Amino acid sequence: MTANSDGTRLVATGGGHRVTPAELFFDLVFVYAITQVTALMAADPSGLRLLGGMVALALLWWCWCCFAWLGNVVRADTGAMFTVLVAVMTVVLIVSLTVPEIYDDAPGGLPAPLVFVLCYGAVRALHLITYWLSAPDDQALHGVLRRTALFSVAPPFTLLLVGAAFTGTTQVLIWLAAVVIDYLGIFLTGKSGWRVASPGHFAERHGLIVIIALGESIVAIGVGVSGFALSTPVVGGAALGLLVSAGLWRLYFRQLAEAAEHRLTSLTGDDRTRLARDAYTFLHLPLVAGIVITALGMKKSLTQIADTAHYDLTEPLHGVVAWALPGGVGVFLLASAALLLRTTGRRSPLLLGAGTVCLVAGPAVALVPSLVALTLLAALVTALVLVQDTGIRPHQPAATG
Repeated sequence: MTANSDGTRLVATGGGHRVTPAELFFDLVFVYAITQVTALMAADPSGLRLLGGMVALALLWWCWCCFAWLGNVVRADTGAMFTVLVAVMTVVLIVSLTVPEIYDDAPGGLPAPLVFVLCYGAVRALHLITYWLSAPDDQALHGVLRRTALFSVAPPFTLLLVGAAFTGTTQVLIWLAAVVIDYLGIFLTGKSGWRVASPGHFAERHGLIVIIALGESIVAIGVGVSGFALSTPVVGGAALGLLVSAGLWRLYFRQLAEAAEHRLTSLTGDDRTRLARDAYTFLHLPLVAGIVITALGMKKSLTQIADTAHYDLTEPLHGVVAWALPGGVGVFLLASAALLLRTTGRRSPLLLGAGTVCLVAGPAVALVPSLVALTLLAALVTALVLVQDTGIRPHQPAATG
């Protein structure tokens, strides 16, 4: 690592490196960012806004992933790296403030879509520059950084700038194209050059972001009933929502996290890098997205249950919200099945079946009272957890990385 003084050097991590308090501090701005994405979708619960919310989440996820990878090879709590983290936190905080207005810019003030894009570009630039400085003699790393800048940063950033000049469907579709190009660019730039120095640290970082997303689902319950009188249905609905979140937590940490870390640790070199990219950078995004979509459904469900002045307990959910409540869980379960297959080579018909049922359950949810829908979802997730727990087997040999 380069060093001019203790305050400016970048310090390499070791194989046994674990998550530092500085990284936990860094994650706090992403707690707020994920909350803002849920608020963005809840303000106008339509199919277009749901898609737009997922686009915003994918861009925020990329900001987080960049520094999860960097923090695996450079200590986040030492020297210049902590200064970089604080700078990135500042920029991401500004990004988070803009999220509610990126598709519906309020009159007056700064143009929120443009500020969002410029700040996103700043985060990506800081990541590439810091990564380059972390290993001045690593030609393989410098090569992949150049390819990343050329194919996965510059074209998407240009598209995001163009999209910021539009509104509505056009803006969302242009930004979606930017996300697709960005992710495809990372896949095509190759695995050589990137490093995963500590598998334990890498797995732990991603486990923590899953917990952050689950925390947002719990916050959504509280936000959904805030301002309403406490009642028995509200208490029951909140408990059911927590049960759903607890079930998703159990499925991830009991079924997925340990097996994924075990497999990552068993690999070396480019095979480890490829698994880290596929299982964590790519497949953890739909896990988090599923939780956020579920949070939207739970927030709207609890609001409806609590707002007895306008709804009664027989009122069902409607539209995209009726799909979001079970659909988010479905996205999570299908992503879990894909993650299990990628890390262990094992298929899970139970996860696939339950995920598919949840994904297509929206029309049925629109026919039953919201409290009943929440009860059925909590029962399904709980039953799935119980069945999965009884069927847990020791780690099986997996397919090659």
